[in-house]
Amino acid sequence: MKARKFVDSVVVHVSGGDGGNGCVSFRREKYVPKGGPDGGDGGRGGHVIFRADRNADSLIALFFNPQQHAKDGGHGKGSRMHGRNGADLVIPVPCGTVITDVESGRILADLTDMGQETLVAKGGKGGLGNPHWQTSTHQTPFEHTDGEEGEQFSLRLDLKLLADVGLVGMPNAGKSSLLGAISNAHPKVGPYAFTTLNPIIGTVKVGDDFDARSYTVADIPGLVKGAHEGVGLGDHFLRHVERAACLAFVIDMAGSEGRDPVEDYEILRRELKLYRGDLVERPFLVVANKMDLPSAVENLPIFEKKTKLKAFKVSTVSGEGIERLKNRLLQMVRHEN
Repeated sequence: MKARKFVDSVVVHVSGGDGGNGCVSFRREKYVPKGGPDGGDGGRGGHVIFRADRNADSLIALFFNPQQHAKDGGHGKGSRMHGRNGADLVIPVPCGTVITDVESGRILADLTDMGQETLVAKGGKGGLGNPHWQTSTHQTPFEHTDGEEGEQFSLRLDLKLLADVGLVGMPNAGKSSLLGAISNAHPKVGPYAFTTLNPIIGTVKVGDDFDARSYTVADIPGLVKGAHEGVGLGDHFLRHVERAACLAFVIDMAGSEGRDPVEDYEILRRELKLYRGDLVERPFLVVANKMDLPSAVENLPIFEKKTKLKAFKVSTVSGEGIERLKNRLLQMVRHEN
C-alpha cells in the first residue's frame, strides 16, 4: 500500500459565502385590492471555520484543495420568504495547527485542543427586500439591496505536532527503532540515513491494562550540522519539537560509520539552540543507543566523562533498558523526581 503523503504546511484561500439578494415583490391576491410590497430578505452567507480534530494527522486535504468557499446565502422571495442562510464550512485540521494571515503575518489562532474552533472568514450579510422602504408616502417601493460578499483571506497553516517527548538525533541513530520499541507506532526502519522523512507520533503505555499511564513521543527526522539553516532535511521539521515538554537525545553510542558520539551530541544541542534558544533549557536525557554492540560499551564511559552526563543505556535489539527508559520518560513528563 502506498504511504500517505504527510503535509505540515500549506497556504489556503478561504472565502465566506456571499449573502443572498433581497427581493422586490408585491402581493397579487384576487381579493386584496391594494397589495403591498412583500419581498423577502436574502440569507446570510456561510462562515469558514477551522476545527481541531485529533483524527486528522496531516494538512494533506487542504494541500490538494486549497480553495475553500462556504455556501452562499439564498435569495429572498415573494410573500416575505427569507432566503436560506448558507451552510457554514467547518474544516477539520490536526491539533497543533497554527493559522497565520499571509498578508499581515498575524497569527489568528493556535488550535491545540480537540474541538477548538476559530472563525476565519465571515459570510456576507443578506440583502434587504423592498418592504424595508415602504412608507406612508411610498407605497410601492422597488428598492432592495444585494447581498454582501463574504470575507476572503489567504492563510498559512503550519502544523506543530503535540507530543510530550521529542526524540532528536542524527540520521541513522536508531530513533525509529527506539520509537517502535517503546510505543505503538510502527515507523519505517532501514540501515541508511534519513529513513524517517516525516515526524511520527507514538503513544507509550506504562503499566498493565488495568492501571496504564500513557504519554506521547514524536520521532523527528534526523538532524545534521547546519539543520537550522536548511541543511539535510533542514529546519522544516524542527518546529515539531517546539511543543515537546521534554527531549530525548538519541545517540548512536557505537559510533557507526566513524561517527563520534560526543560530537553528535554537541551538534544536536547547537542546532536546537540556533533554531530556538529555549529548546536547550527544557528537561532532557541522553539515550545511549545500540548498547548491544562492543564499540558502544567502549564509547559510553568516554562519552559520560566528556559530557559529564549519565546516559540511559538501551538496545532495541536485546531490549536492554527499554522499560527503564519508558518509566523515566513518564517521570519527566509528569515532573516527578
